[in-house]
Amino acid sequence: MMEAIQQRVQVPVSYQGFRLDQAAAKLFPGFSRSRLQTWIKTAALRVNSSVAKPRDKLLGGEWLTLEVVLEVQGEWQAEDIALDIVFEDEEILVLNKSANIVVHPAAGNYSGTVLNALLHRIPELNTVPRAGIVHRLDKDTTGLMVVAKTLTAHTHLVSQLQARSVSREYEAVVQGVMTAGGTVNALIGRHPRQRKKMAVLSSGGKDAVTHYRVLQRFSDHTHIRVKLETGRTHQIRVHMSHSGYPLVGDRVYAGRCKIPKGNNHELIDMLRKFPRQALHAARLGLIHPASQQFMEWSVSLPEDMLELLHILKES
Repeated sequence: MMEAIQQRVQVPVSYQGFRLDQAAAKLFPGFSRSRLQTWIKTAALRVNSSVAKPRDKLLGGEWLTLEVVLEVQGEWQAEDIALDIVFEDEEILVLNKSANIVVHPAAGNYSGTVLNALLHRIPELNTVPRAGIVHRLDKDTTGLMVVAKTLTAHTHLVSQLQARSVSREYEAVVQGVMTAGGTVNALIGRHPRQRKKMAVLSSGGKDAVTHYRVLQRFSDHTHIRVKLETGRTHQIRVHMSHSGYPLVGDRVYAGRCKIPKGNNHELIDMLRKFPRQALHAARLGLIHPASQQFMEWSVSLPEDMLELLHILKES
């Protein structure tokens, strides 16, 4: 069933001289300015029941009427795939993503994704951009993700991500022994030759900041906590590799598995067979779109990383 939006507000006299799209952005804060401009142009948002243009100036006192039926945003199929739901209400859903599942359909992965699973659980998400997905985790990264269940929640969460006010903390196991924590502030962009990879660039990339601190050191590895200030593709994996501490199991950015000399057979076998990058989104904090209260969730490490840490401690 299509979702319909019907809202009506009066323009304050103090808004005299405002452009229609400027006033609409303030009076309908649950929607982005670009979306409101589209609705003005398609006559879904009218002034005193009349069609207007985004640049039209207001006098104050007019009535703005918004009547729109949200369209289906894609042709994705709902699939009955289990999800580990950590929190859910009318506005948002927080899930604990498992390994070996892609978040969003793309070339080579048109089905079996988190998005397909979300549409099965909440069919109404077909009217929200990307079925409410506002940020992603790599296929083999586990942990917390937030999903917007309404268009208003989507706008709020995207704004928080753009303002860098969403708190995201990860745990990882890296190769090498770190002496201390630190910060990596290095531009990230598409690799100049290997287009499926990202890389640290001297110019032309997007700003990317990663903070990390040591949780525990082992003879040849380090368990770290990572806090993201930005959210670039493969950011932690690229920054850690660039710093000389690639993630255990990261076949893309760590290269061939390096086995330190003198390790026992159990650890050697674990390092060779570890199926993915040892990275887990452990903590997520944000301002709830409706209550405006800060909320935070945490999930424990998955079994494979717990086993890896156990063997490292015993080695």
